[in-house]
Amino acid sequence: MLKQNQQLKLLQKISPQQIQFIKLLQVPTASLEQRIKEEIEKNPALEDDQMGFGEEKNGEYEELDQKDDAEEQEDQIAQELSLDEYLTNDSYDYRTRLPQGGDDEEDEYEAPIVQMKSLYDQLSDQLALLDLSEKERIIGEHLIGSIDEDGYLRRPLKAIVHDMAFRYNLSTTEEEIESVLKKIQRFDPPGIGARNLQECLALQLRRKEDSKLVRLAITVIEKYFEEFKKKHFSKLRSRLGISEEELKQAYEMITKLNPKPGESQSVIKHEYIIPDFILTTENGQINIRLNSRNAPDLKISRNYVNMYQQYRGMDKGARKNPKNKEAMDFLKQRIEAAQWFIDAIRQRQFTLLNTMQAIADKQKEFFLSGGDEKKLKPMILKDIAEEIQMDISTVSRVANSKYVQTDFGIYPLKFFFTEGIETEDGMVSNREVKKALEEIINNESKRKPLSDDKIAALLKEKGYNIARRTVAKYREQLGVPVARLRKEV
Repeated sequence: MLKQNQQLKLLQKISPQQIQFIKLLQVPTASLEQRIKEEIEKNPALEDDQMGFGEEKNGEYEELDQKDDAEEQEDQIAQELSLDEYLTNDSYDYRTRLPQGGDDEEDEYEAPIVQMKSLYDQLSDQLALLDLSEKERIIGEHLIGSIDEDGYLRRPLKAIVHDMAFRYNLSTTEEEIESVLKKIQRFDPPGIGARNLQECLALQLRRKEDSKLVRLAITVIEKYFEEFKKKHFSKLRSRLGISEEELKQAYEMITKLNPKPGESQSVIKHEYIIPDFILTTENGQINIRLNSRNAPDLKISRNYVNMYQQYRGMDKGARKNPKNKEAMDFLKQRIEAAQWFIDAIRQRQFTLLNTMQAIADKQKEFFLSGGDEKKLKPMILKDIAEEIQMDISTVSRVANSKYVQTDFGIYPLKFFFTEGIETEDGMVSNREVKKALEEIINNESKRKPLSDDKIAALLKEKGYNIARRTVAKYREQLGVPVARLRKEV
């Protein structure tokens, strides 16, 4: 049986303006310009002043009507608002944060894009040079299309036989497939079309000029690959009956081979880092400014506001005309949307600078020292959120996709957020501990690499009292393998 119940709930809803701000906040500088262009194309009431729009600065315009017709009859007093003042005379303006004498316009530089053929195109060109039957050519093209970006054919030959039957209505055998694959494996780059790392290395070695050392390296890869992977050098010397020097030479030859032959041949993807902030130091003071790309000079179209005023200036009967009312609603929505977008951009600038300033204050010693990681202080998102009185999620959005340019390099903002480690002298950043760990590993004997327990003991001698599992965690984060795999001949 249906019943009616009355419930009282507290709900927190995000306004469209807040959603727009959140989305803009996480957009990196490299993408902001495109995002603004899209908004200008979508909303003709929004203009970029750099394109020559919005020249007048003193026009007074009526605020958009926020009331419906019924309320309009009761309230005939229109509140006045200068839209240009709304854009240019904010209580906060990014220009006030520019250092004295700073240039807020940066040179535009378009980096040349290198045009390269894809791996598929390169292999297809080489396939076209072979004298193949129609069936072999179809198989070859399918095999090339199945090679991944690393240069490997990871799909089993049996599955490719099924592919040929279903896609091309072509009856083949695994032997026929492998025959064509062997021809592709002779293409450049060496090692292409291998089915695993062992075959990839062997293919590259077989392309080298024949010598005793090359034959030894091929034997190691083809017959003793497991021992080689696990760096069981004593077993390898014993089974091959060779000297330590001979094994060392073979080892060096193998380690110089390319484990991913397709990677270097793939189309280059350019990912240019455009810093969001420019940070400079002078006389012990830190100056921060936004990259000029973060500060577009946007304006509301004067033509749109004039048209809206004209419709508002009509008599009451004309305003109620369906066509005129529709036109007024359209103009009102477009101008409001432009206001919201400009406001979101300004709020983005304010939040970015506030966050960066708080980070710079917290890590002042690091910036003044010229990038000494030992000067980094433990800092988490919560510290900055409390400092600027914003939500942690807001700080996270800023830190995850923004970069700062300093006199000693470009850093992602998340670089400055580090855990704290307790030492005899107090709390230090985990980056300082990682630096010390890296130095220990770099100076260890490669014949007898240090275990995590020994590294932990050496760190304790330096004043960093951390457990072995923490050493293992930091070592993995640095991309350093375990002691056994760091061993060299």
